[in-house]
Amino acid sequence: MTGARDHGGDLAAAVMRFGGQPEEWIDLSTGINRVPYPVPAISAEAWRSLPGRAAQDRLIAAARSAYRTDWPILPLAGAQAAIQLLPPLAPNGPVQIVTPTYNEYAAVLSLSGHPVAPVDRPEALIGAGLAVLVNPNNPDGRRLAPEALLAIAGRVGLLVVDESFADPHPDLSLLPGPCPENVIVLRSFGKFYGLAGLRLGFALGARAHLDRMATTAGPWAVSGPALEIGAHALGDADWRRASIARLSEDAARADALARAAGWTCIGGSALFRLYDTPDASAAQARLARARIWSRIFPWSARWLRLGLPGTPAEWARLGDGLA
Repeated sequence: MTGARDHGGDLAAAVMRFGGQPEEWIDLSTGINRVPYPVPAISAEAWRSLPGRAAQDRLIAAARSAYRTDWPILPLAGAQAAIQLLPPLAPNGPVQIVTPTYNEYAAVLSLSGHPVAPVDRPEALIGAGLAVLVNPNNPDGRRLAPEALLAIAGRVGLLVVDESFADPHPDLSLLPGPCPENVIVLRSFGKFYGLAGLRLGFALGARAHLDRMATTAGPWAVSGPALEIGAHALGDADWRRASIARLSEDAARADALARAAGWTCIGGSALFRLYDTPDASAAQARLARARIWSRIFPWSARWLRLGLPGTPAEWARLGDGLA
């Protein structure tokens, strides 16, 4: 897994294999909320001028409130941008990554020359210079409580906790607690808020780590429109609460449809579900005939990951595709 880069979201591959036009497809191959935050009007200033400190400060204040934290915060162009900045922070020693998980960590760190050692369970993270853990995990939804994460932090040099899918599960987040010196938390904005194209995310941690990341990222790491939209969305507590409740119900609804099709839910989060199927390739093709794109994995013949539909029409399509 150390060099592989395999992702969901590539509708061009679906069209090439199964036909149709991109607009005919429902992309459930990612864990992106398909009921996105309603984008507000964007000021002319956000488009016209270089992003300023005041706009960044407004975004940070909104993120601090939404994540219930007083940790230092660095806005970046998505959690992926933060991953790209990790290699210089890695102390001497092995890099350990709990797998299977989002494969960009292994790819980025191994390409930068760090030896990467996959481990199959969080308890095996011992003695690493840098350790990476996604919570909730992608794709199996494995979850660790904050106390367990802090115990792991005590056994490694630097712990990176990716909370990209934690918005619907705030009880899992480390951020409301104190900020350990050797922990960096990454948050994605685009997944929960359904605006992945905005490219916005955050690194949170000790100021010394964030300062090094900011220096490497350079000035204007986040666009003016992203700063403005992000501040507006993160400040909308009513939308956040309503979306968490809806996603929880929708996850149960998707599981019921999958059970009726003979699939077993083996994990997931409120943004995606992971199913054990008799044959993942056949299951993906079955959904593709209904123009629904799903995610399968090169290292599993049975696992299929499915995002959650957003509209009544999309739910009806999923039901028909599984019937």
